[in-house]
Amino acid sequence: MRPPRFSAASSFHSDLKLRIKNYFTEKNLNQTGNFSLYFKAILLVCAYIATYVTLIFFTPHWAIALVGCVLLGALASTIGFNVMHDGAHGSFSKKNWVNELAGVSINFLGANVFMWKTKHNVVHHSFTNIDEVDDDMNARPFLRLCPNQKFHRIHKYQHKYFLFVYSLLYLYWIFVTDYKKYATKKVGIVPIQKMTVGDHLSFWGFKLLHIILFVAIPLYMLGFTPWLIGFLVYGISTGILLSVVFQLAHAVEEASFPMPNIETNKLEDDWAIHQLKTTSNFATNNKVLSWLVGGLNFQVEHHLFPNISHVHYPAISKIIKETCREYGIPYLEHPKLSMAFTSHVNHLRNLGNNQ
Repeated sequence: MRPPRFSAASSFHSDLKLRIKNYFTEKNLNQTGNFSLYFKAILLVCAYIATYVTLIFFTPHWAIALVGCVLLGALASTIGFNVMHDGAHGSFSKKNWVNELAGVSINFLGANVFMWKTKHNVVHHSFTNIDEVDDDMNARPFLRLCPNQKFHRIHKYQHKYFLFVYSLLYLYWIFVTDYKKYATKKVGIVPIQKMTVGDHLSFWGFKLLHIILFVAIPLYMLGFTPWLIGFLVYGISTGILLSVVFQLAHAVEEASFPMPNIETNKLEDDWAIHQLKTTSNFATNNKVLSWLVGGLNFQVEHHLFPNISHVHYPAISKIIKETCREYGIPYLEHPKLSMAFTSHVNHLRNLGNNQ
């Protein structure tokens, strides 16, 4: 299968881009982050380092340590949502070196920003919810996330065990899929950009650093069993939080899973309308949640304008909603987190019952 082509850009997309551009011009605002984002980034990174140091070098009682491991996983996720995500999209700062620094934070957490940019920026943002192309929709054979994916009898129960699968995401990501992409030079069917010598050195150097920080040092300081339990709790917490936030934006009942025409390999909609049909917001009035997940609950805004920092999403969402209303284009959202989670469970149940 080749990556599909979109229909020609519609007047809706042109009009929407102009309205968003005018908003930033009239308000005299930069599309990148601001002081509040930089303060949050420093706060999260310092909290992560402090929690790590406490667990490894000032090991508390086992019960407190377990809570600390969950907290470390939550902080890893929030750094990914708030710092790495904007940085890798080039929206964290006006300065490229700051964006690079923010993006490389994912390397310290065990993953690789080079691979992530291809998987997320190039593939997921271009071909959202398209089976066989969007790698974020590939959890086979354990989960069936798209109607076009092959049905297995185990999927009948996927709405009951999906959190277990999500709990393995982070560990599988850093120990398996990054290396698989590196070896095959592909993300699914999409080739990755040719890696430079620096990219290769960065990949292996940071992987080694992660092993030292999260395996070697803890093993030396704590011993095998405490390290294994703590690392698994940390990894499981991170995996569940990352998975749930991203899946609530795309794998829900209301979202579409378009496939291209078999003969022309062309999709029915243009890119912008495709994003609106395959993406859903959730709990956008919940300011605490928005702060924690780096505006990823404003997923519609992020997919339409990935180069705009999430600190601007609440404001531009009003413009996008109004434009969608004028053009009669769907704008998907769940007012509450619980409603989005229920829709995701229903989506899994439906795909488990329908072959």
